[in-house]
Formats: sequence, structure tokens, C-alpha cells
Amino acid sequence: MPKHSMPLQDLPCLSLQGSMLSQSENNNKRKSKGCLSEGLDVECTPTELIQQWSPSHKHQRLICKGKENDSNRFVLARRSRRKKESTTSGLSWDHLPDELLLRILCYIPLQDLLRMTVVCKRWHRLAFDESLWHSVDLEGLTHTGSALQQVLKTGVRMLRCPRSFVEELDFTDIGRLQLVRVDLSSSIIPTSSLERIICECRLLEYLSLEGLQLSDTILSALSKNPNLLQLNLSGCSGFSGPALADMLKSLVSIEQLNISWCEFNNNHVKSVVNNLSPTATHLNLSGYRENLLLDDVKVLVTRCPYIQTLDLSDSTLLMADCFPVLKHLTGLVHLSLSRCYHIHLAALTDLGKTFPTLRLLDVFGIVNGSHLSSLKKELPLVGINTLPFSSTARPTPAARPADRSMWNTRCRLRVRLSAPHLHVQPAVR
Repeated sequence: MPKHSMPLQDLPCLSLQGSMLSQSENNNKRKSKGCLSEGLDVECTPTELIQQWSPSHKHQRLICKGKENDSNRFVLARRSRRKKESTTSGLSWDHLPDELLLRILCYIPLQDLLRMTVVCKRWHRLAFDESLWHSVDLEGLTHTGSALQQVLKTGVRMLRCPRSFVEELDFTDIGRLQLVRVDLSSSIIPTSSLERIICECRLLEYLSLEGLQLSDTILSALSKNPNLLQLNLSGCSGFSGPALADMLKSLVSIEQLNISWCEFNNNHVKSVVNNLSPTATHLNLSGYRENLLLDDVKVLVTRCPYIQTLDLSDSTLLMADCFPVLKHLTGLVHLSLSRCYHIHLAALTDLGKTFPTLRLLDVFGIVNGSHLSSLKKELPLVGINTLPFSSTARPTPAARPADRSMWNTRCRLRVRLSAPHLHVQPAVR
């Protein structure tokens, strides 16, 4: 083999200081030889040659202190690479079963849970598992429409969404809903969207639609929820008396009904007193002024003898002759007659004897000042004007506006008020 083509390890012994080659020979060899001999012919030491032809990402040490370089001979040596430390000693998330991951995810806040949906397909599936979305509180969102549509698809059972703005939504693939407790009080929502939601409900037990524009279609859909226990329709409008009557006939388990201050005429009032289930124990029928008559009270007492809380405030045609009728409510605990101006103070002083079980009496607007003090002395066992707001069928008592519970139950997933929006993206892989 020619000398200039010999492997590097077979070259004659070279000094670390390097030996000079003839410039003319180098020029002749550079013209006729390959790239390796071309590099060896330049004027440099073997160390510099190695650096020149080694991969750029590997850096050889120029001076090595080791027994392979004890002499004045240069020797190439390769040491074994250090083995990477094993990372399999602990468990990874991928090794955990779904049941354990779901147990962990049940402690994750709503916004963080949504961020996890973009990690991978498995986490996206787990993050939307029905068990995690059992109860959701969306209060505080600026635009609730898209979030509400996504939440309804998770199989949510408790939904709190009061005072929200809900846009017109597309519910073509919403399917049957699992909703049991719903609070949409004082929200702005298109009637058509509300119809689409209520029409898919069959399991409702607690519902508040206070202040919303309803329709006969919505009341007809509510009649298909025979397990409904508490219904708050205070301040609602847009439905007829016959539709109201048909709904109340079907709600055979109703316990609390708040149907105050709706756009009612006397036909609406008669629909209530003639069809309310005898199971009712709390009724708010206030705000009907000339539309609530003594005959209506007689029908109501006969039909619903187990009423414990009764609010007939702002019924201006009622007088003291209603007390002998109300006396048949032997379990009456709370009676509201605020602004019933034809009922005089003298008739109220005997209520302790007329209603031995009475504990709360609201007479705002007809008893004030010194007369109120006198009445309190006459009725020492009765709290007078202690509750300015009705709590019948309301999810959150008006006296506790900051309370985010719903019928004494808090939702697990809540929107933090600092969150500007709620949006779910598809999985990344």
C-alpha cells in the first residue's frame, strides 16, 4: 500500500510537535490524491488533523492525561459511552388506569380541566367524562352561549347559569339531557333556545326560570317531568292559562311553586288554584292585585290543605274575611299579606289564636312604626316582617346574593370570575 494511502494508525511515528514535509511534494500529492490524503498533506500536527476531520459536534481534548499517552506516541482510543440513567423506575401517566385518572381529575378546576383537553386524545376523552361534569356553575361568563352548548353535551345534571347572556344556539345534535337541577334565573336567552333545552329534559326536579320569556311549548315540555319538586316561574310571561293548567295537572309531585308577579289575568290565577297538586307545601301567589279573589283562596285551601308557606301579598281585594278560610290550613307556618291594604291591624292581633302553628308573618306596608311594636307584643311567638324576600322555590335566597349554592348544593366545576371566556379546543393528537 502506498505510504500516502496508509490508515492513520499505520503511519510512521510522528512527533507531537509535528514534522515538516516538503512543500513541493505536498503540492504534487494534493493534485492527485483523495480527500483524506489531501488533509494529511497540509502543514499541521496530527492533533489538528483529527480536529479537522472529526464531526463538528464532537470535541476532542487536545491534551489528554492518561496512560495511553504516557509515551511520546499518539494513540487513538475510544472509551465506552456512559449509559443513560434508566427512567423506567417510576410510573408514567400513560400507565395509570382511567379510573385512577378520573379520581385525580375530579379535583381539577374548570379552566385547568379544559386546558387538559388539548394534551392528547386520551386526556381529551377523560376530561369530558360524564362523572366530572355532574355539576357546573357558569355564572360570571360574558357570553355563555358556546360554553352552555358544550356543557350540555357532557351529561351535566346540575347547571347553574343565572344572570347570563345566551346567544341563539344550534342544538341540532344535543340529544336527551340529564339535567336534574337548573338555575337560569334573570338570564337573557332566546325563547327558541330555551324551548330546545327544556324539550330535551325528562328528569327535572328543581328548576328556576325567573324573569324569562316563556311559551306554551315550554310549559308543555315541563309537564313531561313528573318528578319536578320545586318550580320558580316568578316574573315570567308569554304563556296562556290553559297551558299553565295542563302543566300543573302533570306535576303531581310538586312541593314548592313560585308563580308570583307573572303577566296574569284572573284566568291564569284560576288555572293555578284549580290544578295545583295537593302535595304542594309552599306557594307564592303574590302580585295579582284585583285578579285574586276570596273564592280563589277557598278553592286553593280546599285543594291543597298541607300548605305551610303561603304568600298572597299585593292582593288588594283580600280582607279580614279570608282568615276563617285560611284557618283550614292547620300546618301554616309562614303567611305573607304585605300590601293587602284592606286588612286592618285589629284583625291581625288574633292571628296567634287563629293559626297556632304560625311562626312568620309578613305585613309590610300595612303595619308600621308604633303599630308594629304593638303587634309584636300581641304575637310574641311570631316573627313579624323578618323576611322581606320570598324564598319559595328560589335556588338562592335573595338575602344571600353572593351565595353561589343552588338549593343548598354547590356545583363542583365553577368559572372563576377572572376568566374572560370558556372555550374548548380539539385534541392535538
